[in-house]
Amino acid sequence: MVERTSEQPLRLVVAEDESIIRMDLVEMLQEQGHVVVAAVGDGQAAVDAVASLHPDVVLLDVAMPVRDGLSAAEEISREGWAPVVMVTAFSQSETVKRAAEAGAFGYLVKPFGPADLTPAIAVARARWQQARDLAADLAGATERANARERVERAKVLVQESAGIGEPEAFAWLRSQAMDRRLTLAEVAAEVCEGRVQPPR
Repeated sequence: MVERTSEQPLRLVVAEDESIIRMDLVEMLQEQGHVVVAAVGDGQAAVDAVASLHPDVVLLDVAMPVRDGLSAAEEISREGWAPVVMVTAFSQSETVKRAAEAGAFGYLVKPFGPADLTPAIAVARARWQQARDLAADLAGATERANARERVERAKVLVQESAGIGEPEAFAWLRSQAMDRRLTLAEVAAEVCEGRVQPPR
């Protein structure tokens, strides 16, 4: 999703198999200043549209032909293309639970109006961004932990090869990194993989 300022209209994909409801929903969104980049009648068409158009939000009906909305939501969420809001006549807790498991960030029960639509879209976008930020933080933490582990392994290899202590081994790794303009983790990876021979 491209970062947008609050002044910019949101780009949405709408998937609803009942044409009258689909037209009403598109009209409602346009009246709120949004841009509907695709309005389709089945789940597979929704997935295809989202994959190619990269909207800011996707509104999916649960029950649709070709491919149901839950299956479409699952793929869209798994690929990280856009936040999904389910739009459905089903309010049963089991359907709501399945929507959450499919990765939906919002749930609207028909009939609804603009007063329901606006907060549902805003909350879905906010939750989706939070989830993306958390995933990025976790990935960064994992990479930092892996880098520290590589440096520790490389230090041991240098110590064993050169018969030196830990401070000297670390100093050698650091000098290699500085001389070659690499990060400590990159030099450590080369040592661990045998691409750079430690001193003997």
